[in-house]
Amino acid sequence: METPSPQADEREQRPSVPSAETVDAYLRRIGAARPERPDAATLRELQLRHLLTVPFENLSIHLGENLVLEEKPLLDKVVRAGRGGFCYELNGAFAALLRGLGFRVTLLQARVFGPGGRLGIPYDHMTLRVETADGTGPWLADVGFGDHSHHPLALEERGEQHDPAGTFRIAQAPDGDLDVLRDGKPQFRLDRRPRELADFEAGAWYHRTSPASHFTQSLVCSRLTEDGRVTLSGRKLVTTVDGSREERTFADDAEVLAAYRHHFGLSLDRVPEVRPSHD
Repeated sequence: METPSPQADEREQRPSVPSAETVDAYLRRIGAARPERPDAATLRELQLRHLLTVPFENLSIHLGENLVLEEKPLLDKVVRAGRGGFCYELNGAFAALLRGLGFRVTLLQARVFGPGGRLGIPYDHMTLRVETADGTGPWLADVGFGDHSHHPLALEERGEQHDPAGTFRIAQAPDGDLDVLRDGKPQFRLDRRPRELADFEAGAWYHRTSPASHFTQSLVCSRLTEDGRVTLSGRKLVTTVDGSREERTFADDAEVLAAYRHHFGLSLDRVPEVRPSHD
């Protein structure tokens, strides 16, 4: 039997690139034009457009929908079904878009800081290391952490990085890891070793099934806006405009479904409800 060459093995392991049609449909989904080159300015624009148009949401968990960590199902959900998702889905799909546009993308795993500075499980969060054609970066791009930086962060920069969402800093952590801080508060601890989609299966399973996961305990659908943020948590809509917060609670299902359509472009046939835990 012929032994495969190292080059052949590398080709087999290289992530696939979506078709031009899929890339174009994705760009339409986020309201972006096809860029001329995969540079830092393009990455910055794509991340911001994504945050403004594709909601961070965990509704599938409460609607009983499956999560498949493969490129096609992720793209089908975000692009063709017009839905959002949480980190594995959003950053998994965004990685495919970036590769389709010529960026070099590496999946990275992170553990999120919880109450008291306690770290979450391994593969708690998926984020992206992105290399651009202009030789800047590498960049830490993320469209799946909810309320986070609007623009990619310079991965090797150790000083303060100013962003519309606050002041970010990337600091050295034990064992070669990196801590990402926002306004001085640690957000997540980043492992710099390359990962693949399949590596996140256990983390995704935990977050969609464990009673200890905050994703199974509550509903969230949230999107950045040009002047703030809009979030629907169950029946409560929170709108922030230029720092001014307004809350509204909906009384019936029709109002909730209308809010999903109006604010997030989501056409649901029933209202998601937190499913009781049997643990």
